[in-house]
Amino acid sequence: MIGPAGGDGTLDPVSATLVARGLAAGHGARVLFADLDLVVAPGDVVGLVGVNGAGKSTLLRTLAGEIPAEAGSIVVSPPSATLGYLPQEHERHPGETVLGALARRTGVAAAQAALDDATERLTAGEDGADDAYGEALERWLALGGADLEERAAEVVADVAPGVALDAAMTGLSGGQAARVGLASLLLSRYDLLLLDEPTNDLDLGGLDQLERFVAGSRAGIVVVSHDREFLSRTVTRVVELDLAQQLVRVVDGGYEAYLAEREVARRHAREEFEEFADTRAGLEARARMQKNWMAKGVRDSIKKSKDGDKHIKAHNRASSEKQAAKAKQTLRMIERLDVVEEPRKEWELRMEIAAAPRAGAVVATLRGAVVRRGDFVLGPLDLQVDWGDRVAITGANGSGKSTLLAALLGRVPLDAGTASLGPAVRIGEIDQARGLFFGAQQLLDAFGAEVPDWPTSEVRTLLAKFGLTAEHVLRPAETLSPGERTRAALALLQARGVNVLVLDEPTNHLDLPAIEQLEQALAGYEGTLLLVTHDRRMLDAVHTTRRLHVSGGQVVEG
Repeated sequence: MIGPAGGDGTLDPVSATLVARGLAAGHGARVLFADLDLVVAPGDVVGLVGVNGAGKSTLLRTLAGEIPAEAGSIVVSPPSATLGYLPQEHERHPGETVLGALARRTGVAAAQAALDDATERLTAGEDGADDAYGEALERWLALGGADLEERAAEVVADVAPGVALDAAMTGLSGGQAARVGLASLLLSRYDLLLLDEPTNDLDLGGLDQLERFVAGSRAGIVVVSHDREFLSRTVTRVVELDLAQQLVRVVDGGYEAYLAEREVARRHAREEFEEFADTRAGLEARARMQKNWMAKGVRDSIKKSKDGDKHIKAHNRASSEKQAAKAKQTLRMIERLDVVEEPRKEWELRMEIAAAPRAGAVVATLRGAVVRRGDFVLGPLDLQVDWGDRVAITGANGSGKSTLLAALLGRVPLDAGTASLGPAVRIGEIDQARGLFFGAQQLLDAFGAEVPDWPTSEVRTLLAKFGLTAEHVLRPAETLSPGERTRAALALLQARGVNVLVLDEPTNHLDLPAIEQLEQALAGYEGTLLLVTHDRRMLDAVHTTRRLHVSGGQVVEG
């Protein structure tokens, strides 16, 4: 049952547990996972990992009851417990205010609608209306409906300063929208939480707030994230959906323990297969040798058949029969071997960023540059990016990082000062490329239009290297997941020659193996790099020669 009311009229959260047994899901004939068992108790933080397309979001939606399980059962106890599913929202709802978005994502809006309906039925004197009203009121209180607006004003002022509760969501920047998403999580009063990529688009301050919330929550939490540092700091257990091996692995002890155990398991699986393969190959070689000896004995016996000595004939015959018996025995040994299947090779993103001819010594310059956007002012700035610079750009959401990039690349008019790009600059940009694959056109056609000189067969081959197979390339680009669009953008970088690479939050929506392989590709890239990321491990892994921090419209190097 829901706990007693607190002094503020809200209800204390219950201790809720989710138990899933034998869950299975797939797309058509393709199995995503099967026989999945999961228990989420109060205080558990379960990290759900796997490659793009392994079924992580499908599992969250199944646990949330949004889609039915193909097999198995899900039980939440007590039945009155509230379960919150907070997906990443890539589209904002037209006409929705910040407060409206918070009410919807905290479950208060739905609870308010149910309470209003129950109130009307109670007023009309319908049978059973009093019980329905009591349940609706209890749920509305449990979800924090009584004081949502007051709490929202306080939380938004802290998490997203400058954002008004009556502001339209469609008018917010990407960073501000991410901060509102974080606020909805901090305001939530769910007894169980299912979080899909909550770290995307959050700056370092937002990540710190999110981590503190997760660490201090009494609710059980299941979270999908590709932020390795976040996983390392928060999760108490890892569930891996291994699409390549068709396995579900559950590892207690946190993310680092999972990485160590996964490496050991993969090494043991490979060693077991190699031992089996060596044993089988040895027995097969012995069987072939024994058959050859038997055949040789028969040939020798025929050659010597003119010899009338019956003892020699008997010896040759016995020798051949003995070799035949040994060969049969060896074949039986092969049949009795416990077969060990070869571990399936995981799909790997092996990309190289094609390099265009070198640009001039100076790539981009700002002199006394000022950009005004409403009340926000960037500058005045004096900045020069030279050939071969590898620049990491950091700063809070809304500090002006994207505006700085736009000014450097000549994409926004300056209110004062000058901006120039060097000669022969060829820019490759993830954020821009992701936007290319968002229409009704098939991915194959949309990608082909960007590389018109490429034969269709080569386009298919390149996209397949990025995990985009026939199943993906014939679909409208707008139906692809964010991770799949990011892969298409990476493929375009490989297809085009670039000498200035601009990566704005490149790890958003990429799975963990692809992030690591992108880092490897950047290690071999010799051109100029402008990298905006809040992925702390990427900042450590990628070699940079300069760091620019943007704050309050000013840029500090160091």
